[in-house]
Amino acid sequence: MANNSIYKPELAELVRIEQLTEYEKLFEIALANGRESLGHLPGQFVEVSVLGVGEAPISVSSSPTRGKNFELVVRKVGNVTKVLHELRTGDQVGIRGPFGTHFPLEEAEGKDLLFVAGGIGLIPLRSFIQYVLDNRHKYGRVIIFYGCKTLPEQLFLDELKKWRRREDVELVETLDNPCRQWKGNVGVITTCFPKVKIDPENTICTVVGPPVMYKFCLIEARAQGIPDDNIYLSLERRMKCGVGKCGHCQINHIYVCQDGPVFKYSDIRGLEEAI
Repeated sequence: MANNSIYKPELAELVRIEQLTEYEKLFEIALANGRESLGHLPGQFVEVSVLGVGEAPISVSSSPTRGKNFELVVRKVGNVTKVLHELRTGDQVGIRGPFGTHFPLEEAEGKDLLFVAGGIGLIPLRSFIQYVLDNRHKYGRVIIFYGCKTLPEQLFLDELKKWRRREDVELVETLDNPCRQWKGNVGVITTCFPKVKIDPENTICTVVGPPVMYKFCLIEARAQGIPDDNIYLSLERRMKCGVGKCGHCQINHIYVCQDGPVFKYSDIRGLEEAI
């Protein structure tokens, strides 16, 4: 960090705000101290603070390959996020970070990639997908499973359209509760697995979504023959302070904010509290 402190936020400016859904907004953020970039890797998070209100951990949703600014997508669920949703372009926030582990960028090179995103799980996973597409020659097949409860909950609509049109991306979308205009798959996200034939030994599977999703996606991925060492999960939902001091994210001997939020499944297998 530019200020050499993991506790002191840096000032940053909101340069673009976009309403994605009824509850989610995208914020494009520029650091105000002249630093070239946030310096994050896909899968990491930052602590976002609003003066006089508090701070919250938010996953970075954009790849470092997309320029010096970075993007966060914030769901309005609490005091800090409610105030963030009320801010306007030009307003300032505090940023601490980036913190945490990242998705397996180098380990995945030369392999096929299966991205499994449930609902707002696409927010952090998008950073990895963007990174891979910007370095497309380094990776094999790109398969994306994206599931939502309803059509209005889908995020990044313009980006989804681009992914559908790409010949080097296999996108399988599903809705739990379809509407009349929906032409895609119907059912929970695990129903996407039989839709695509994979090479399990050569596939890296990354799963991000609500807690209830992990157990069943792990069953499907392992049933497909994907080794536990090739499965990655993000547990960012448990974090608070970001630096391992508050203990809010502690799971037995693991501090999610420092040892995670991205974990190889084989490293946390058996920790029922984790998933």
